[in-house]
Parts: sequence; structure tokens; C-alpha cells
Amino acid sequence: MRLLFLNGPNINLVGMREPEVYGTTTLAEINEQLQALARAYRVEVSFFQSNHEGVLVDVLQEKGWSGEVDCIILNAGAFTHYSYALRDAVAASPVPVLEVHLSNIYQREPFRHQSVLAPVCRGQISGFGAGSYIAAFFAALHLINPQILAPGKE
Repeated sequence: MRLLFLNGPNINLVGMREPEVYGTTTLAEINEQLQALARAYRVEVSFFQSNHEGVLVDVLQEKGWSGEVDCIILNAGAFTHYSYALRDAVAASPVPVLEVHLSNIYQREPFRHQSVLAPVCRGQISGFGAGSYIAAFFAALHLINPQILAPGKE
């Protein structure tokens, strides 16, 4: 199993930017936690972050269509609310895409309540801080192979 964690604008500042909203765990620390989980579950993980919409579309298309990954976990940041280009790339993806957010977007400013990605993503996880990524990891595993998390399975 191979997962790609794809992060959009300003996610590189997580842990420093608005800690009351996003927490104090940095993106590097989140990635380290995911790397440890990946080792434990024998999963390959890769990480990519960009502040540029077109680059995210390119990576999503490249990784999704190349067969390099089985699932993409996407935190599109502000692009969540208005990027129809990213939405179309997600809709066209041959692999499932999970939407993830550190904060609960439905408890924030009204413009954040709408996700143009949610209707074309397999699911959405938000509001658990760094734990949103951990939950997305397990959701992706279950999506790809429901038996991997079954009791008594290794």
C-alpha cells in the first residue's frame, strides 16, 4: 500500500501559524508520526507540499495516474473553498482522495464552510488537529484493504 499526503498553501507553516487554530505540531512532526505508523503497518508514504495550485494539480495527476500510489490524502488549505481546477483533478483521479483539515472548517468563518472538493472526495476528516492526518491514514488503509485493521490480522 502506498499513500501520498498532499498539502496545499500555508500548510508548511503549521505549528507556527495561528497555533490556536492549527495547533503547535509542525508539518515535519506530523510527517514523522505518519512515517512511524507507515513502518508499523508496512505502508509506503510520501509527502508533498506546495503553495501553488497548478503544482498541486500536477502532482495529483502524476501520482494518481502513474500507479505510484493507492490513495491520496489531501489538505488543500484555502484551495478547498474555491479551486475548481483542483476539484476537477480530484474528480478525475483514478485513486481515491481523502480530504483532511487540521481545524473544523464548519466552526470557522462562513466562507470556510463550503468545500468544493468534498463532493468528489471519498471522505472528509476535519477538526482533530494533527490527529486528522492519523485518522486519514487509517481511513485510507481501510479503504484500500478493509481486512488490514480487522482484529487478529497483521
